[in-house]
Amino acid sequence: MKAWRVAVIALSFLLLSGCLVTFKDPLPAREAAPEELLGQWTSKNAWGEPLNLHITHAGEHRYKAVSYPTAKPGQRDEYLFTVSRHGSRWYLSARLPAKLGGNYILAGFEFDEKHELVVYNLDLEQIHQAIGQRALHGSTVETVEGAGVRVDSPMDQVFAYLDDPANADVFVEAVRYQRAGK
Repeated sequence: MKAWRVAVIALSFLLLSGCLVTFKDPLPAREAAPEELLGQWTSKNAWGEPLNLHITHAGEHRYKAVSYPTAKPGQRDEYLFTVSRHGSRWYLSARLPAKLGGNYILAGFEFDEKHELVVYNLDLEQIHQAIGQRALHGSTVETVEGAGVRVDSPMDQVFAYLDDPANADVFVEAVRYQRAGK
């Protein structure tokens, strides 16, 4: 469960089906996150156990996510991340631990009409296809969670691909958080 929690902790950068899309480069720390992102959030993991997520400032345009299961508040994991807005989408990136490849995760997020925080992962198979079609550059990487892919393309090329409406289905909902106390 620790490896799964690690991925959840990185602002719920869930490892869908044990596979992961990572990136060689992080998002630059040039943009402020929406204030709505900061604060306490709650959700449940795959086993139905309550999880807490606390997001705070960690410097100029840098943020910290601390996640822990409600039943075990001493089991805290922390990740630093940056955000960027492209088109109508918000993205975040954080460095993963070495056992998960040590690269950077890139996830999408939004706030729905219920003011829930919805986090999206990238679909591994579609990113593999994009690499095979040379829309992106990358390679397969092995982690403790299984085979994943590392995208080596410059972030401008990555965002051109992600912002293309033809690729809208590359995002898969990973988790929903509700504001704590509501």
